[in-house]
Amino acid sequence: DMAQSGISLTSSFVAEFCQLLSHHGPVLHLARSWVEHRLAEQGLSIERMVDLESQSQAADQVSVSHCIASLRFLSATDWKPFVEALSLVDATLRTDPAGCYSKMDFPTRDRYRHAVEAIARHSELAEAEVAQLAVELATDASRTEGSESRTAHVGFYLIDKGQVRLEQMVKTRWPWRTRIERAIRSFPMGYYASGVGLVTLLATCSLTLQARMLDVHGWRLVTIAGLFVICASQLGVALMNWLSTLLVQPRLLPRLDSSAGIASEWRTMVVVPTMLTSVGGVDRLVESMEIHYLANHDPHLHFALLTDFRDATTEHMPNDEDLLNRAHSGVERLNCKYPSDGPQRFFLFHRPRRWNPAEDKWMGYERKRGKLTDFNALLRGASSGCFSDIVGDLDFLSTIKYVITLDTDTQLPRDAARRLVPPWPIH
Repeated sequence: DMAQSGISLTSSFVAEFCQLLSHHGPVLHLARSWVEHRLAEQGLSIERMVDLESQSQAADQVSVSHCIASLRFLSATDWKPFVEALSLVDATLRTDPAGCYSKMDFPTRDRYRHAVEAIARHSELAEAEVAQLAVELATDASRTEGSESRTAHVGFYLIDKGQVRLEQMVKTRWPWRTRIERAIRSFPMGYYASGVGLVTLLATCSLTLQARMLDVHGWRLVTIAGLFVICASQLGVALMNWLSTLLVQPRLLPRLDSSAGIASEWRTMVVVPTMLTSVGGVDRLVESMEIHYLANHDPHLHFALLTDFRDATTEHMPNDEDLLNRAHSGVERLNCKYPSDGPQRFFLFHRPRRWNPAEDKWMGYERKRGKLTDFNALLRGASSGCFSDIVGDLDFLSTIKYVITLDTDTQLPRDAARRLVPPWPIH
């Protein structure tokens, strides 16, 4: 049957066929002889075909191994520097007269480049020409208004109010969808309120007409119309929310790169306003502050507990001193465990109880808001008399620029603090 079928004797077939024959002894010797005769007609042998198959499998294994290694290399390679190094638009924008573009994080720079790409796609200029024109506009503004002006930054002409001026110069022709989105962004409240009102009006009128056709009149019609308005308004809100997600695309806020850490001029304090209620609670507060530090290790980031005692009918309670000593020793232990070359990393600011005639209790003044108010006043040079017990050096508090407030049960993920701190002054 095999001889009559005209099977093609490939190396894979010969190697597999001969391997199967070897398990059946001399019974199938005739089949092996037939294969040898067929190969001899072609000037080949079984051994030669088996060698060719082994070489082919070895070559395939090496090829697959190289492919897997290449895929791993492509996955592990950071392509951001590579792409930016070859981008003419990026090289042009780095000449930003304000010097901010190169200091921004990659998503912001990428947004600027995509803005240049979009403008060039709908105009007659190339991307490099659009980028150069934005730099020239920023340079002119830097000469007239100073390098500290917002108009001296290329971003003002790519994603901010100066974008209209740049588009007019390059004669950009935006598609209808982009024009609709810009109109919505220009009048967001008018778009949303009018949309909800229109849907509510149309739905209410339609339902009211249906009610009149069913012979509903008088106060019953007014009542039903009022119910229709409430139901239709909910429908209008849902429809406008859905429509807004289709017409308006989300945009990332531009920001500078903070991956190198918090700058010395933007020294930050992470504070946890809380209450001292039990020994176990104090230990958990100290442990939580240590975890925050380990996840956000930065030389210009400090941590503090702003504490009060719980409300009481008297100014002092029997276990107040023990709780305060526990918190005091816990913060000092952290400072000894994690020493700093500069100011201490961990602080404690505790306030005494004050009489509140409205509550008829002794309590911390305005609780959480009061602690934050007193602490910010202390940072601005006010007297520390509002805090009865302080752990840490107070001489450097005037250098604190920002305060991050956390609740007792709030987590501070790894390197989240440096992303929360704006690396530029807020006016």
